[in-house]
Amino acid sequence: MAAKDREKKEKLILDGAIKLFNTKGYTATKMEDVAKQAKISKGLTYFYFKNKEDLYMAVTKKAFDELRAVFREVYKVKGRTGMEMLTELTGKYIDFVLENRMLNEAILNFMNLVQMYNKEELRSAIHPLILESEHFQKLLEIQHDCGKLGIQMVSLGIKDGSIRPELQAEITFYTIWSMLIGFERLSGPVDYEGKDLKIHLENWKPGFIKLMQEMLKGTIQASKPKVVQASLF
Repeated sequence: MAAKDREKKEKLILDGAIKLFNTKGYTATKMEDVAKQAKISKGLTYFYFKNKEDLYMAVTKKAFDELRAVFREVYKVKGRTGMEMLTELTGKYIDFVLENRMLNEAILNFMNLVQMYNKEELRSAIHPLILESEHFQKLLEIQHDCGKLGIQMVSLGIKDGSIRPELQAEITFYTIWSMLIGFERLSGPVDYEGKDLKIHLENWKPGFIKLMQEMLKGTIQASKPKVVQASLF
């Protein structure tokens, strides 16, 4: 089978799976549903993806690839400070997770799987078909790609003076990433009508970005002696 034809068929299956996982949920979706959605025979669907677990890992790989593309798009534009890159990345990341909730859930689910995979006593709780999936193994290999790009942005900011020099690049970026994940997790409660909070999504996003900038620049600091590697707060 020609490579282009195979790629086209795989895309049809993945796009169909994403649509069904998003509308019906992973548990309620069956492989035959995906085949019907993609207008491909069930047998051919199984030819490309061994089972639903393998298909979900392929969808997760696609999610990581798309998120990595966001990071690369920001990083490839030269002539900017590290702070400017991180500011743009923050906005694009928030847009990505809010516009691609199913893909973001797949990414977060994989992060949970890796946490279990790292502990021998918990690894057996992962579905064996997930562990057998070639896409799961590929995900283990690429999972730090986004982090590496983010760390390079922070390092650039430290070097060009737009980010305070005493920060450690790796810790700083992963702290920012954890804050971004928290932003998405709390966006529902914040946006819920009837809440007794004076905050709305339209002003929280720019407020979040401004706070991050102030943290990285050093305008928010605890009143204590400087250390070699300071915390963000």
